[in-house]
Amino acid sequence: MSDSQTRSFEQALEALENRVRKLEGGDMPLEEALSLFEEGIELTRECHEKLDAADQKIVELTRGMDKEIQESER
Repeated sequence: MSDSQTRSFEQALEALENRVRKLEGGDMPLEEALSLFEEGIELTRECHEKLDAADQKIVELTRGMDKEIQESER
């Protein structure tokens, strides 16, 4: 199982923030900076995927609730 499958959203976000802090420090060779940037892009994608999945779950869980609420208010 890969890190992206086992890592929580919060863990992925923290890892991304760590990469950003290192890059902002700027005291590293170009190759290391490029590697950190690439990791940051992957972590950004991972965070977006996890947020999209959470959003979809909310949509699924709340589907039809407006109709149910309106019917119960009658």
